[in-house]
Amino acid sequence: MKTSDFDYALPEGLIAQHPAPERSSSRLLHLDGASGALEDLAFSDFPKCVRAADLIVLNDTRVIRARLFGHKATGGKAEVFVERIVSEREALVLMRSGHRTRAGSNLTVGDGVEVQVLAVEDDRFRVRFSEPVMNLLERCGSVPLPPYIRHTPDASDADRYQTVFAENPGAVAAPTAGLHFDRAMLGRVAASGAKLARLTLHVGAGTFQPVRTENVEDHRMHGERYEIPQATLDAIGSARAAGGRVLAVGTTVLRALESWATSGAPRGETGLFVYPGFRFRVVDRLLTNFHLPKSSLLMLVCAFGGTHHLRRAYAHAIAARYRFFSYGDAMLIERAE
Repeated sequence: MKTSDFDYALPEGLIAQHPAPERSSSRLLHLDGASGALEDLAFSDFPKCVRAADLIVLNDTRVIRARLFGHKATGGKAEVFVERIVSEREALVLMRSGHRTRAGSNLTVGDGVEVQVLAVEDDRFRVRFSEPVMNLLERCGSVPLPPYIRHTPDASDADRYQTVFAENPGAVAAPTAGLHFDRAMLGRVAASGAKLARLTLHVGAGTFQPVRTENVEDHRMHGERYEIPQATLDAIGSARAAGGRVLAVGTTVLRALESWATSGAPRGETGLFVYPGFRFRVVDRLLTNFHLPKSSLLMLVCAFGGTHHLRRAYAHAIAARYRFFSYGDAMLIERAE
C-alpha cells in the first residue's frame, strides 16, 4: 500500500475552526462497513444507535496546557511543547526557536521559570524545569490546539478542547470523538440500557503527524501510554456474554483495546499501527471524527470500515458540507467483515 492511496482533497472552509455551539449539536454520519450504506444523522440521534447490551468505552485522559513561550539565554524567542512529563520536574518536549537547540542550552519560559536542556532524544528534548512541570503548565501553559486551528486559544477552548469526563492529566491532544458528549447525552446513553466504561490513553503530539514514508508498512507510530482498568475488561466480557457490541469512542480507545488484545497487557505503551489488513479482536463499532489526509488515523478507519466505503463516505461528507477534524462532526462506523 502507498501512502498516496490515503490522500484526498479537502476544501479549507470545511476545517472546523471552532466547536459547534453545543457539544451534542454536531452532525453524525453513519457508515455500515458491511454494506457501505450511509445515513445522515444528528449527534442527538446517537442514543438511538445503541442497544441495551452494548458497551461504550470512553477515554478519560485530560489534556494538559502543554504549550509554553519564552526565550533562550541568547535572547531569541522559543516555544516549548511539553509532549510527555517523565518526572516532577523533567519532561520530553518539542521545541521551536530561531536557531538549533543543543544539550546544555538554557531557556526561560512563562513568568521566569528556568529550563535546562539535558539531552536530545530523536526529535525531542529531555529538559529539566526549575519548578514542578504541572504547576508551571497550570499557571503559564496554553491549550495545545492542533496546527490546523488558526486562532489563539481562549477561555472557550480551555473548556471545549476537553471532554466532560476527562480525569487523568497527560494528553497533549484531545480524544476528539469524546468532545461530542455532554452530561445530558451521557445520561441518555445510560438510560438506553447501554453500559459506559473507561480507559486512559494519553494522546501524544504525533497524532497530528502525516505518514511520511512512501510505503504504508514502513511507517512507525509514536508511542502512547495507556491503562485499561479491570472493571472495563470485565465489562467487555459481560457485553460479549449478553450478545452486546463494543463501541470505541475514538481511535485512541480502539488502539488501547486492540493493543491489549494483541499483547495481553492492560497497561503500558502502545505503538500499534492499524492499517488495512489489520484483524480486529475487540471493537465492533467506532465513533470518530473525520481525519487528515495521509494520516495514520485515516488508515485506521479505512481498516475498520473498508477503504472503498471510507472513500465514498468522505466524498459524501465533503459534498454535504460536514465539518472536519478536531472541532468537526462525528462518524459512526460499523466494522467491515
